[in-house]
Amino acid sequence: MNTKQISVEDSDLLTEISVAYYQDGATQEEISRKFSVSRAKVGRMLKQARDEGIVEITVKYHPVFSAKVEQRLIERFGIRRALIALDQPSEEKQRDQVAGLVSRYLSGSLKNGQVVAVGQGRNVSAVAHHVGVIPERDVKFVCSIGGIHPRGGMFNADHICRQMAKKYGGTSETLYAPAYAENRAQKLAFMENETVKQTLDLARKADVALVGVGDMSEHSYMVDLGWFTPEEVVQSRLQQGVVGDFAGHDFFDIQGKIAHTVMSDRIIGLSVEEFRPIAEVIAIAAENSKPLALLGALRTGAVDVIATSVSNALTVLNLDEQMSVASAP
Repeated sequence: MNTKQISVEDSDLLTEISVAYYQDGATQEEISRKFSVSRAKVGRMLKQARDEGIVEITVKYHPVFSAKVEQRLIERFGIRRALIALDQPSEEKQRDQVAGLVSRYLSGSLKNGQVVAVGQGRNVSAVAHHVGVIPERDVKFVCSIGGIHPRGGMFNADHICRQMAKKYGGTSETLYAPAYAENRAQKLAFMENETVKQTLDLARKADVALVGVGDMSEHSYMVDLGWFTPEEVVQSRLQQGVVGDFAGHDFFDIQGKIAHTVMSDRIIGLSVEEFRPIAEVIAIAAENSKPLALLGALRTGAVDVIATSVSNALTVLNLDEQMSVASAP
């Protein structure tokens, strides 16, 4: 970034020239004559205007472009659909764009009498809270993972299920257990509870699943809430090559292989293997920090529909191609 301060007069001139070129459509030759500067200097000033942030250039992708990216993902990973959102300037706006695509997709595909297994997290929550015209559906939304700390209320699977039921005029079912137990013995005790069993059995038989894909970071939301320690996350990443988590439960490497970590033994919810029989698993990864996690999730073979951004989609395709070339004999 250019740290040199420019004067108000210089800033005004750069702005005038930028407006003339980008907004009014004047050529650099016409600007050269109008402002009595050389054509070469006009070019340098337009570059400076971009460097100083006076001009911001955003590429608007044509729908045909997104359709081509979607088709490449479908062919490469054998998925059913890819919902590709345009890149946005902030993480929050990006999440909302992706959530809008998923919300519209569900509105057009959900049918009366279906059951939807719902995960946790920011991306799944954004779908539940996305504002739009939603046709009523007699659908049951059931938690596929237990509850989380009150501090994460909006991102709790139970809260999301209730919001989805309210949004569609359907019903919801709570999983009466924590998402993360303190140890394996405590987890097994919860899993043997008849009420917990019944809810998880319903989730396993769902017609649709809506889940998030997480990336492995010592600064992640899971660490922030105290579910796992930064050391546990770092060691899983360094020693076992873990790049992400599927629905907050299973942790996997870049090849999509499940890594059995100390964290896995503490989660109360559906595993990747239990999501496989579900007819349509929709996985969401909006943030631009998630290409590796998204690639690993796609390689698990459990995903039917992916929802992400253009930049994530392109990075995933490039990474997969590079790794395929590198592993070729």
